[in-house]
Amino acid sequence: MSKLITVHDKGMPLYDISIEKDYSGLASVLEKLDVSDHKICIVTDSHVAPHYAEEVLAIAQETASYAMTFTFPAGEQSKTLDVVEDLYEELIKAHFDRKDLLLALGGGVVGDMTGYAAATYLRGIRVVQLPTSLLAMVDSSVGGKTGVDFRGYKNMIGAFHQPSAVYMNLATLQTLTNEQYFSGFGEIIKHGLIKDMQYFRLIEENLTALNERDLEALESIVYGSCQIKRMVVENDPKEKGERALLNFGHTLGHAIEKLMDFQMLHGECVSVGMVTAAYVSLQRGYITQEDYDKIKESIQTLQLPVQVSGLQTEDVIRVSKSDKKMNAGQIRFILLESMGHAIMKDDVTDEEMRQALEVVLQ
Repeated sequence: MSKLITVHDKGMPLYDISIEKDYSGLASVLEKLDVSDHKICIVTDSHVAPHYAEEVLAIAQETASYAMTFTFPAGEQSKTLDVVEDLYEELIKAHFDRKDLLLALGGGVVGDMTGYAAATYLRGIRVVQLPTSLLAMVDSSVGGKTGVDFRGYKNMIGAFHQPSAVYMNLATLQTLTNEQYFSGFGEIIKHGLIKDMQYFRLIEENLTALNERDLEALESIVYGSCQIKRMVVENDPKEKGERALLNFGHTLGHAIEKLMDFQMLHGECVSVGMVTAAYVSLQRGYITQEDYDKIKESIQTLQLPVQVSGLQTEDVIRVSKSDKKMNAGQIRFILLESMGHAIMKDDVTDEEMRQALEVVLQ
């Protein structure tokens, strides 16, 4: 079990995504980055560290001149400038220079924050993404978007900073809680809906295997998702056009996430957001009732929510308008023109959002 995807920039190879069953190939990836005379800092969190930090540190010590670990408390509440500053201080004390390397060992919070630290420390040092959650594997580890939350506003501060490599160990998915595991399928379903119905059908065909965390099925699904994201990112590296389609389900999903004070996982909020976007698409006549029902069914079969309780419609609309995806005062909404084909719209009205939210707010 092993797959390789190469991400390009203007036709030139930029970095490789390795999809593996363990960490046995990590040393060779690091050796290709010429780290023998340089330092490595593994950035991880308190949930991931007990499982994998020791193994990855041993590999880093074999390949680099010096290796250390920086561990912070797990959770979205740690994705802040304060924690980044703590990391800066440790790197300064250990005399890290521009040719040294950070390893982001963890889920999306670790990857986003480590990537941002790498983009800004000494105006940019190298980073390798080692995603350990399904969500991070198919979404945040690929594409170079990094960032931290700011006073409750999600990913409001960030930078584009491409990794030097991405290494996925699928075995890490076996140690996730059910909640964390299934959260990743929000982004996976999204990839099929916005770009590739053949991939969406592959998800449908493997629903039972995916529910059982079958590694063969996961390999093909993770590979398919990364290929879709690679294609979109190569076409639009700085999110000026096509890459915005990846925000399907995120406009109202991010607002729900903030109003729930991050008590719901990102993939869960995106799933509810996808239902609202699909509902607007249905009401506009872009997709059929059968399409809409199929979207909801696939979300529910992969143990993700299609409704949320305890929120007010007007609050969700209000918070959605403070999102960074606004365009000249208009909410930039991603809709489905058809199944497998997303479009960007700036003309979704408050009333359309209101009607869609009535479907998902209990």
